Amino acid sequence: MTSPRYQEVKAAEIPAITDDDGTQVRVVCGDFWGKSGPVDGVAADPIYIDVSVPPGRRKTLPVETTRNAFAYVFAGAGKFCNASGPLAVPTEPVGWADTKPPTEADNRSLVLFDRGDELTVQAGDEGIRFLLVSGKPLQEPVAWYGPIVMNTQEELRQAFQELERGTFLKHQTPR
Repeated sequence: MTSPRYQEVKAAEIPAITDDDGTQVRVVCGDFWGKSGPVDGVAADPIYIDVSVPPGRRKTLPVETTRNAFAYVFAGAGKFCNASGPLAVPTEPVGWADTKPPTEADNRSLVLFDRGDELTVQAGDEGIRFLLVSGKPLQEPVAWYGPIVMNTQEELRQAFQELERGTFLKHQTPR
């Protein structure tokens, strides 16, 4: 497990690129369209970009075939070609039995991509804005629930027990 760390980045430090069709990409981490983001030193060598596609536009973006990728929509709506069905990402208490997969990716939707060298999104009437994150596969098991990610269900149970006891955060002494 890696030690937690914090890296402050101000909005003005994030490079923005505007393509000829009006699509804007802000590079937070990694390299994209010839720009490098200010966040560095993250496991899995991620590329983390903030993408805004104007209303009604179709945009194709490159993704390296050696990476896993997902998009998290947080404004507008659209459709992603050759991707998973959008999954609602609840940020407030939701009855899980009541959730139905949406047909269009809108606010708080997560879309997973299979292997390929690009993704295509068709922006809706208000455009679409999403985070596109890709990274090298970890090559290890992943157990995930809520905000906690571990390798096994047992580690996950232990983490939640520690969270309840108030011992989850480990404080390291400076060397």
